[in-house]
Amino acid sequence: MESALEQARAAAENGEVPVGAVVVAADGTVLAAAGNRTERDHDAAAHAELLALRAAAAARGSARLPDCDLYVTLEPCPMCAAAIGLFRIRRVVFAAYDPKGGGVEHGPRIYQAPGAQHRPEVVGGVREREAVALLRGFFKGLRADRQAQPPDAKNK
Repeated sequence: MESALEQARAAAENGEVPVGAVVVAADGTVLAAAGNRTERDHDAAAHAELLALRAAAAARGSARLPDCDLYVTLEPCPMCAAAIGLFRIRRVVFAAYDPKGGGVEHGPRIYQAPGAQHRPEVVGGVREREAVALLRGFFKGLRADRQAQPPDAKNK
């Protein structure tokens, strides 16, 4: 999880929502790591999980990663949860729960749906306090920046 938190910190430094993800093989080898890049790439789907999963699959030369674990700093959204299932990830370990946007323990609970074709093991709350602090600090900074802008700039 430390590597995922490092990716999240780096994403925050680049003005991205601080979410990081790491794909780890069964032998402990890190196959890929990524932070959010939605702003940089102008791509609403450039979530850390998707970027890391794609890179790991490319490194492996396979569309499936059944012996791999995904570590991510925030509960995956429904889009990412569905992709995790398609990649056939063995285990998802996440830090912070996401009651508003999550798709694993909250919202549509992708893996509990009757039509779910793959149900990875899920472990939530690992180093949750650190991930929550990182997210809160990031959004607090955004709010402070907005309040510091002149009133006419806020409406643009």
